[in-house]
Amino acid sequence: MDATRLDLHPQQQSGLYYHASGAEVELFEQADRFGMPVLIKGPTGCGKTRFIQHMADRLGRKLYTVACHDDLTTADLVGRHLIGANGTFWQDGPLTRAVREGAICYLDEVIEARKDITVVLHPLADDRRILPLEATGEELQAAPGFMLVVSYNPGYRNLLKGLKPSTRQRFVAMAFDYPEAVAESRILQHESGLDPAQANQLVALGNALRHLGQHDLEEAPSTRLLIHTGRLIAAGMDPRQACEACMAQPLTDEPTAQAAIMDIVRVHFAETGQQPTRRTA
Repeated sequence: MDATRLDLHPQQQSGLYYHASGAEVELFEQADRFGMPVLIKGPTGCGKTRFIQHMADRLGRKLYTVACHDDLTTADLVGRHLIGANGTFWQDGPLTRAVREGAICYLDEVIEARKDITVVLHPLADDRRILPLEATGEELQAAPGFMLVVSYNPGYRNLLKGLKPSTRQRFVAMAFDYPEAVAESRILQHESGLDPAQANQLVALGNALRHLGQHDLEEAPSTRLLIHTGRLIAAGMDPRQACEACMAQPLTDEPTAQAAIMDIVRVHFAETGQQPTRRTA
């Protein structure tokens, strides 16, 4: 990807920065235009959630985000009857509110949710765009502007967890990855305040650790971790201390693996007590 194209891609709406790496913005807008649900897959911390936040802001939509997990029930998503001072009443869940309001509902790490969740999603993810509420007897037609978005990390997939083909084929899918070096450096500069030289150092370090792969680390360092590291360095912390706190310790509990990470850190930040350079506005 050439630098000229990269210059055209950074997008910022109402203070939220997002640096596009391809045609994902245009694809999302077209999916919204035709009422298509969207599936986003990519590693942890590569920008999936930031992208959805950016698109909700860009489209002027309210965003409901649900972090999926093993204990998430259909009632948590759709709603339930509660008991109050005046008796029993119905309370909408985030999915139902999004359907009623024409908002975006984003299910993060959807494969972590229980299997019965996908049954609820099916009629919303096809041409019907309806949400049956068995508890109230309603059949909600999605309001104009409603959009269903789900994401997951393919690295976590196994035989017991994954979307069935009948579910996957209802979605427009996008594959995300860590940004290319030039783009990731610019993201770091914007998000952490580092100057270009040290942002480039951090990106080079991140890519060196990513090349270790799953042979040495359970998960590669994300762009999010690089931003955390950059913020500490920009605040005045020694780069190697910042890397230990934001990379070596979060990425592994194994002392030998931590030592290996720090060896690579020392290669990229060779000078002891190296002082950070703040980027001037």
